[in-house]
Amino acid sequence: MGKNKINMGKIAKQYALIGFLLILCLIIFIVEPRFASKENLINVLIQISINAFIATGMTFVLLTGGIDLSVGPVCALNGILGALLCKQLPAMNIGMTLLVGILLSAAVAIVIGGISAVIICKFNVAPFIATLAMMNAARGVCYLLTNSKPVYELPESFLWIGQGYVGPVPFIVILTVIVLVVSHIILSKTAYGRHIYAVGSNEEVAKLSGIGVNKIKTSVYMICAGLSAFAGICLSAKIGTGQPAAAEGYEQFAIAAAVMGGTSLVGGTGGIPNTIIGIIAIGIINNGLSLMQVNSYWQKVAMGVIIAFAVIMDRLKIKAE
Repeated sequence: MGKNKINMGKIAKQYALIGFLLILCLIIFIVEPRFASKENLINVLIQISINAFIATGMTFVLLTGGIDLSVGPVCALNGILGALLCKQLPAMNIGMTLLVGILLSAAVAIVIGGISAVIICKFNVAPFIATLAMMNAARGVCYLLTNSKPVYELPESFLWIGQGYVGPVPFIVILTVIVLVVSHIILSKTAYGRHIYAVGSNEEVAKLSGIGVNKIKTSVYMICAGLSAFAGICLSAKIGTGQPAAAEGYEQFAIAAAVMGGTSLVGGTGGIPNTIIGIIAIGIINNGLSLMQVNSYWQKVAMGVIIAFAVIMDRLKIKAE
């Protein structure tokens, strides 16, 4: 009986969030009818794709009870690295360019995600502090690599990743869907996913159960860094340049999307479907405010309110349990 009540509570919450999205869309459509145009809806999907990569990686980390503040600079750094490398190899086709982007993202995941994990797991440093240090280091490297100047004149094969279409669908949206589906399967259908939830629910019990807690933590920081790095490739391809100041504040969007959807900041609760709802909600809010020509500073205020509300709801949910 108790289990049924918990399940019904989860289902009710999911429907409440979906209802909130529908009401939000209706309000924005009434105020600004251009919101429902095909061109704008495609634009919303493209806009949320970059944040979706990063928020997905952040979900893995949050589920273990950690946090990663370095995702924005990591995104910018790999965007620059990818732009610089592909600029030196302009003859590559789209397939090779995509492969280079994936391999480069994997390398960044191993290095940056691995360093963050070592600081957290081996030296017992709080994830907030460890990734804050990595955030500043990665952003500094962005400016050192570019001498504070954007990387221009990128080859068409690189630009196509962020600007190309497969039929009527933007390629970047297809990549996003693939990442979301694969991530959901990993978290919900595999032993590895169950171990992630176990670590976030109770680390000591997970250790007693024979789960390699440090290995799990290391892997999620690598996943987060890797997805953030690949988001950087897509972002540079989308805007047509490698920008050292790119993705500034994207860690806020990622955390807000995950927590707003229902992923707990203390770990063990949530998942990709929750994060998708948060990503869409924030994307719609930002797009609606832009269409209504609301000052960008007020958009930052709105994001702050969303984060505060999400955190308060998370704390209330924990107390209720």
